[in-house]
This record gives sequence, structure tokens and C-alpha cells, in this order.
Amino acid sequence: MKILITNIKELLQVRPKEISKVVGEEMKKLPSIKNAWLVINQDKIEGFGSMENMPKIDYDKEIDATGKLVLPSWVDSHTHLVYAGNREQEFVDRINGLTYEEIAKKGGGIVNSAKKLQETTEETLFNESLKRLEEVIRLGTGAIEIKSGYGLTTEAELKMLRVAKKLKEKHPITVKTTFLGAHAVPPEFQGNRTRYITHIIEEMLPKIAEEKLADYIDIFCEDGYFSIEDTERILTAGKNYGLKGKIHVNQFNAIGGIKTGVEHQALSVDHLEVLTDDDVEHLKQGETMPVALPSCSLFLGIPYTPARKIIDANLPLALATDYNPGSTPSGNMNLVVSLACIKMNMTPEEAINAATINAAYALELSNTHGSITKGKIANLIITKEIPSYGFLPYAFGTNNIDQVILGGKTIL
Repeated sequence: MKILITNIKELLQVRPKEISKVVGEEMKKLPSIKNAWLVINQDKIEGFGSMENMPKIDYDKEIDATGKLVLPSWVDSHTHLVYAGNREQEFVDRINGLTYEEIAKKGGGIVNSAKKLQETTEETLFNESLKRLEEVIRLGTGAIEIKSGYGLTTEAELKMLRVAKKLKEKHPITVKTTFLGAHAVPPEFQGNRTRYITHIIEEMLPKIAEEKLADYIDIFCEDGYFSIEDTERILTAGKNYGLKGKIHVNQFNAIGGIKTGVEHQALSVDHLEVLTDDDVEHLKQGETMPVALPSCSLFLGIPYTPARKIIDANLPLALATDYNPGSTPSGNMNLVVSLACIKMNMTPEEAINAATINAAYALELSNTHGSITKGKIANLIITKEIPSYGFLPYAFGTNNIDQVILGGKTIL
């Protein structure tokens, strides 16, 4: 199938193939072509250009995008989309004054989700997760990372990652999977965190590697959860099985996790709501991608990642949803882009770059996703008729997506 899109008001994020990410001042630039065309051949972008110079093209289907923008699909590099049930009671508890940490201490939080997941069949877990995946696809996400971490037992962690693998097979969306056994210490290991880390490394990780269920390994490096020493053990163990690191870090406290991530060549460090000058200096020493999760800050009422501090230090920044039942029950990347502008003082250009090309880097997808580039996967958003791309973050409560194309196929 060959699809020709014509009369595009503005074709956004047009990049040469060799660009894998943008940093600092470069993030303020969003290359585009006005009054453009684009052709899709099978599942790839075959060509594009100005309508004034459009060559004769044979095609099977034409889409007239008059008044509409076309941009690459969002890439969501941090989610916990596979989970069981919800935690709306904890939402009410927070309204009544309990903190995230207090809820965890009384049996809520991650351990609560783990109990529900352990009791849920793989079939039910798949069906619940499939609905969420199809929702985020309709909202414009074309590539996604899915973590385990709500199992906390060997079988439950395997169950989560098997479900993620089945989701990958169900739709043409690109799915990367991450093993997050070190998300919290389960009740049976309370008081002996070190023994649980050993259990993860010696019991869980070999089985996950044997079934080839994970692309990456992750750990929640935070006071009350896992230490720097734990983080180093997990990242080292992951490397032994060919799994790069992606760390939850600096959500509530800065304890040195960013330095550890950079030293271990982690692919990304995610959250960063608390960020010191030393953390910024450490980020400058490597190629690790900082990832902000603004909808988590919105939901928990905690500080937002200081985007200006990161970008103005000539560093890159990516955006993701953190979709999960406890702190971000939303996989809407459009909202994330809006929040980045409204609450993090990012320009629309910076936010779109962070949610596309830089987010693709955070999943090692720079060669295939995140920009309008010949030969890349044809994952596209066609907007409704809107005045400019600045309208996307501005109209934060409106769904401005008209069509979604995933792998060259019209999904919406």
C-alpha cells in the first residue's frame, strides 16, 4: 500500500537521518516544510517535500491534509502500562492529606499493586493492558516502553513481561520492555533489602534473560527504596545479560543516582524532579538521556523537573508519561507536551523535540522513529485543522488528533 498525503499545512520535525538527538539551544529549533506532501510506501516514509515541487507519484490512497499538520508519532520512553486494577482509594487518601510515602508505609503504593497483580490471571492482565495500549495509540503514541515492577515475585514479574511481549505482537506499535524487579521491597523481604537484590539477580534475572523478555533493566534509586550500592549491583548484573540501565532517580531526593547512572552508561535517568548542580555536571560527562515525567508531578503535587536548568546547560531532555496506577494514571503524551510548556517553561519546539526525537533516543530508536526522515517507520499524527503547532500544547484539554498512522496503516 502506497499512501500520499497532500496539502499538509506544515510538516514538522523534518530531519536528516544522522541526527539522533538535539541538545541545548538546538531544542528550540523544529525544522518543518509548509504546504507539503509526504508519501508512505508499505511501512516506511519514502519521500516528502513542498507541494510546489511535488513529482508525479503513483499511489493507492490519497489523504488531503488541507489545514492540518503532520508530525511523527509520540515516543513514550517510560511507562508501567501493564498493571492490575487501580488505586483510586489512594488518590482519595492523598486528597485527605496523606503523602505518597505515608500511603506506602500503610501497605499502599507499589506493594498494593503487586498484590493485585499476583492475584490476576495472565489473560485478564493482557486484556486490561490491551485496552490501555489501544487508547495511547489513538492518542498518538507510536513507540512505547513497558516496565515490569508490579510483580515483585519471579512468576509475577515474568507474567508482566510476557504480557508486554504479547502486546507487541498484537499491534504494529514498537514496544521496548524493561525489567524493574527493584521497584520496591516485597513484604517477605522487609528488613532484608540486600537479600531481595540478591534474589533479583540470582533468581529473577536469569529466567527473564532465558525467555528474552527484557530489553533493559531498571531500579528505583531513592531513599526508602533502593540505595546507590543496590543500584550499582543491579546495573552491573543487567550488563552481564546485555541489558542497559534505565533508572528511576531523584524523584524525592538527590542521593547520587545520576552520577551512578552516567558512570554505568545508563540509557536514561528518569524523574529528576529534584536536581542539584552536581547532578547537571555529571550529566554533561556522558550520553545518558534525562527524562522528565510532568504528569506525575501534576498528579502527586510534587515539583516539576527543572527543564530550563537542564536545557540551558546544553543538555538534551526527553518527555514521557510514567503511565501507572499510583502516580500517573494517564498515558496521554499530548497532556505531557502541554504540561512541559505550561509548568516547565519549555517552548513548544522544545517539548515536541523532547517527545519525539529525544524520546526515541531514550529507547535506542533514533534510526527508525522520532522524526520525518526518509526510510524511518511511517508512524504519524495528522492533526485536525489548527492554526499552528503552538496550538497543540496551548489547547491542553482538547484532542487535536484527526488521524493516526502506525507502521504505514491508518489506525484512527
